[in-house]
Amino acid sequence: MQTKKPDIGRVFHALGDPSRRAILEKVSEGPISVSRLAEPFDITLAAVVQHLQVLEESGLVQTEKVGRVRTCRIELAGLSVAEQWIGECRSMWERRLDRLGDLLAEPDEKGNRTH
Repeated sequence: MQTKKPDIGRVFHALGDPSRRAILEKVSEGPISVSRLAEPFDITLAAVVQHLQVLEESGLVQTEKVGRVRTCRIELAGLSVAEQWIGECRSMWERRLDRLGDLLAEPDEKGNRTH
């Protein structure tokens, strides 16, 4: 089964919440049950589950239920989408700044540098 590429808007929405970023950091340490994941946080188990749902829908976390235990693990697809988008933006701005630098280095009509 082919998985759908995560939506960049959902990824950044998920990463925009400090609790979800903290949960993602904890999950990135290795697979962990939802109940153990919730222990260090000062929020309810239900709130952790809601945050996990947003992280899972964005492609940042994968959960699996075996018996009565739901285990979470990091999913790199969402992070890859964000990394690619940021890289493309960085590349575009570097090209623009290089062109600006070239333009400023060109001499004006009097032979002086324009910067």
